[in-house]
Amino acid sequence: MSLKITNECINCDVCESVCPNNAIYMGDEIYEINSKKCTECRGHFNEPQCAEICPVECIILDPDNIETSQQLMLKYHNLKKIL
Repeated sequence: MSLKITNECINCDVCESVCPNNAIYMGDEIYEINSKKCTECRGHFNEPQCAEICPVECIILDPDNIETSQQLMLKYHNLKKIL
């Protein structure tokens, strides 16, 4: 699954800078995650860096974007080609 940021986000800005895929961006009201770029940091780190650093724990698995580990790694390899 890719991750998503819930409405509990306090816009502290710490998650955006740690995303290796540049998947996090400022939305209309809170930060959001582009599910097409989110690999849960697979290929870069063992744990999602945004969730690790979030002070209010508002970054969760997105039930609307279910992906296997294999699919996330494929996405990582495809993103690596264009980044």
